[in-house]
Amino acid sequence: MDAHGVPLSLAASGANVHDVKLLDATLRNIVCPRPDREQAPIETLCQDAGYAGYAGRRTTYRHGYRQCLQTRRQESDAKFYKPGPIARRWVVERTHSWLNRFRKLRVSFEKTEASYTGLLSLAAALICWRQTFSIYG
Repeated sequence: MDAHGVPLSLAASGANVHDVKLLDATLRNIVCPRPDREQAPIETLCQDAGYAGYAGRRTTYRHGYRQCLQTRRQESDAKFYKPGPIARRWVVERTHSWLNRFRKLRVSFEKTEASYTGLLSLAAALICWRQTFSIYG
């Protein structure tokens, strides 16, 4: 997702699969083009502590991102001492809230992963559509 919480990519699996195992698939499925690496600065990928291990770091760097890991405590301390920049954690929580408004997606009763991924893609497209008009106009 971008800085506004608009989903750029998604990957679905069972609930017993750790998030770091889907990081590579999620980063490969990003639908918007990225700028050339030679001309643009390295982009930052904000992650939580679940991505702190070697696998998360390796996948993040392999896709050309710089890893930004902050615990909730570090983020609240930074907000206290430097109140200007906004915390980034709430963007993810807000996007999850938008997805939870699609009641069909809360509990997956779909028989195949492809059908559930299709429903998630439709919900993400609707979120992108709504946010495009609220951000730009």
